Amino acid sequence: MNQIPTIQSYKKKYQTHDHYDTIIIGSGMGSLTAAAVLVKEGQRVLVLERHYTAGGFTHVFKRRGYEWDVGIHYIGEVQRPNSLIKKLFDYVTDGQLKWADMGEVYDRIVIGDDIYDYKKGVTNFKTEMIEAFPQEADAIQKYIELVFLANKSAKNFYLEKAMPPLMSKISGNFMRKPFLKLAKQTTDEVLRSLTQNERLIKVLTGQYGDYGLPPKQSSFAMHAAVVRHYFSGGSFPIGGSSQIVDTIAPTLAATNSTILISAEVDQVLIEKNTAVGVKMKDGKEFRATRIISGAGIHITYKKLIPPAISAKHQLIQQVQKVKPSVAHACLYIGLKGTPEALRLPKANYWIYPEKGTHDEIIEQYAKDINAPFPVVYVSFPAAKDPDWNNRYHGKSTIDIITLLPYEAVQQWENSRWKKRGEEYEAFKEEISQRLLKELFRLEPQLEDKIDCYELSTPITTKHFVNYETGEIYGLDHSPDRFNHKFLRPHTPIKNFYLTGQDIVTAGVGAALFSGLITAAAITKKNLIAKL
Repeated sequence: MNQIPTIQSYKKKYQTHDHYDTIIIGSGMGSLTAAAVLVKEGQRVLVLERHYTAGGFTHVFKRRGYEWDVGIHYIGEVQRPNSLIKKLFDYVTDGQLKWADMGEVYDRIVIGDDIYDYKKGVTNFKTEMIEAFPQEADAIQKYIELVFLANKSAKNFYLEKAMPPLMSKISGNFMRKPFLKLAKQTTDEVLRSLTQNERLIKVLTGQYGDYGLPPKQSSFAMHAAVVRHYFSGGSFPIGGSSQIVDTIAPTLAATNSTILISAEVDQVLIEKNTAVGVKMKDGKEFRATRIISGAGIHITYKKLIPPAISAKHQLIQQVQKVKPSVAHACLYIGLKGTPEALRLPKANYWIYPEKGTHDEIIEQYAKDINAPFPVVYVSFPAAKDPDWNNRYHGKSTIDIITLLPYEAVQQWENSRWKKRGEEYEAFKEEISQRLLKELFRLEPQLEDKIDCYELSTPITTKHFVNYETGEIYGLDHSPDRFNHKFLRPHTPIKNFYLTGQDIVTAGVGAALFSGLITAAAITKKNLIAKL
């Protein structure tokens, strides 16, 4: 067979191989990582992506002479040479993916008129928090210790997921127990065991938007993973997040492996309880020794597995035990002027109302979306990327994200993208203006510099990423989530595996790691030790 270009349209002519070692459904971070690792283990891999561009939440889109990153806003730990995330990114991209440090401050927590900086480095972070809350020094120290403890115990918890089912039965509970001790507690429970200072709790949980659940609903293990992830600061891919696919693709091409876009899988082919291939929407079939789904557990078990097989293994019952995460709206803004001329910061803003706890504010918003936004996240990608001016000189971009219940836009779910009607556009404009008001309050110099803006809603996310209710983080990160042992690479179907954030946790770094443990489960090798 002739070698195939790595990224091309499924609609164009191409030559495929008669058989692959592994077929992967979806091209998100977990799928791309699993593909690259398996290729380096000598496998021929086919990645199938239903969207017209590869990358999942790491892809970019271009409009009106601008470029926006849809899912990557900052990544932690890649400035630490010995971190697993840095080594894994280097491994799957052959060291070609480069990162720009965001500087001393990576997040700014804004509560009313007060701003609290999250500073790079554990000592700096602790010093900043103690300066703001001098009476809470002991609580802050103990909090940081618990963050590290939760992350230390997480290693064996996630390694156990890659173990063969028999070995998991023997030693799995022992490996999981230390992590679950903290994972079963909510973030609020852990913090209130340290302090009763409401403002401090609100500040320390100021990144909850990175995993979607407020303190009384989220697992402390998830909270601790995010906090630890950014203790070393934030970074952004030089050249934009499209560089992730662009630097992984050559790794695949080297072994005649391929990413096909506009290639939608209709069903996984299963014979005698063994996955043997996939059937495409157009009827074409691809065959492989094994199949991996990175499409998320809800889509995988409800739509890609034949109903009789799902019923046999009670897969739908598994899905019903886990809830989808929050849905969101994102305002993509294009501005006239360079990031320097507009004085755009690199640090992100997390903006919250003055009154109420995070949980109380969300409760009010759930009842009435005209209530104050529970969280507004503002990112300045053009300022973070040192290569931006080389590609888009004289322009800048900003992303603003908030929570938005799927129910708020559900009435338009059956309409066509870009043709959802005047009422939908008016709804989006109202949300957009509210988000712009939050931006101008903190960066008033931008008020007359807006060139264009476009709001995505949960049905936009559903259209492009294929999540059922437009969720951004896969599954809810509640304490209950971590008890479910079926959230792992192995499935009851022989040679059929899962990858992606559903089997680990939310975020690009977690999805990256999910690809590694899926590859480890398949190869039965300690790939972490290899890295």
